[in-house]
Amino acid sequence: MNEKVLEYRNKIDAIDQKILKLLNERAESAIEIGNLKSIASRTVYVPSREVEVINNLVRNNKGPLEKEDILNIYKEIMSVCRSKEAKLKVSYLGPEATFSHQAALRQFGSKADFIPLPRFEDVVYEVEKGRADFAVVPIENSNEGAVSTTLDLLVDTKLNVINEINMRVAPCLLSNTKLENIKIVYSHQQPLAQCSNWLNKNLPNAEISSLSSTAEAAKMVSKNSNSAAIASEIAAKIYNLNILAKSIEDSRDNWTRFFVLGKNKALRTGNDKTTIIFSIKDRVSALYNILASFSKNKINLTKIESRPTKKKAWQYLFFVDFAGHMEDKKVKDALEKVENNCVFLKVLGSYPKAD
Repeated sequence: MNEKVLEYRNKIDAIDQKILKLLNERAESAIEIGNLKSIASRTVYVPSREVEVINNLVRNNKGPLEKEDILNIYKEIMSVCRSKEAKLKVSYLGPEATFSHQAALRQFGSKADFIPLPRFEDVVYEVEKGRADFAVVPIENSNEGAVSTTLDLLVDTKLNVINEINMRVAPCLLSNTKLENIKIVYSHQQPLAQCSNWLNKNLPNAEISSLSSTAEAAKMVSKNSNSAAIASEIAAKIYNLNILAKSIEDSRDNWTRFFVLGKNKALRTGNDKTTIIFSIKDRVSALYNILASFSKNKINLTKIESRPTKKKAWQYLFFVDFAGHMEDKKVKDALEKVENNCVFLKVLGSYPKAD
């Protein structure tokens, strides 16, 4: 048996040497691409290209590695190679260890420079002013719905939606005291709502306090006794807290969708989504005519959300997601008809559709 184990270990060592050689060759190619992009003033982060790379790998994967394994490995490889082209700066709602931070890490890998900021407005503003390359912001939760602050920011920003991230959220209860000693629970309002049944059952007498982020809650608990935070496993490590309970959300099918915002536009992949905002004319069938424009062009609407304009009572903005890219002919035809039937139209961006 020992001889057989040694044989396989020697085989692994030989494979690792080949992998090392190939990884360095990949990094050298990335550096050359970075030099060419620098001359042409092009960004090093191209979502459509990264989707193409991942899809090719998943399609040709014979196992035993699973799709998620390939994604995790190659996201980090691409992050390292991308850093050889240029160091990306990514802003997100901080502090460190928020779910937004996890989403940013998942998309850009550990080699990006991450900038935690206290408000959604700051996250977007950092990119608008050129102090960050991209922003990662939550747009909606599968159980609690849209993140209204993000929707409001998208109305006025000049940034484009260039990618989306779907991430399963598994909040934990963190504390350095026993469950029976907890008198107050801190978290962001969204996780508090997502875990309300668990809290009512297990901590019915505890005070509930909403803070700006889950990481801020963990930070607060690390300094206060008889308290707990609803936050991520990463937050437990960073703020030296114990995990009293995992996955305490009311629904196990709990996902949060994030947008990646940037100054450029995303190229077409063939499996894209587009997000627009519009307001309608105050007349009969105005909204029907707009929706009919998509139906006639056989475009699938995946989401429609309304928000007050905040400029005049009972006037609304409509946020719509649909399948397709703004460069698709049928999308162009539909948007032309939409524009004729509304008083305001803004295309937030077309981007690769997340799994």
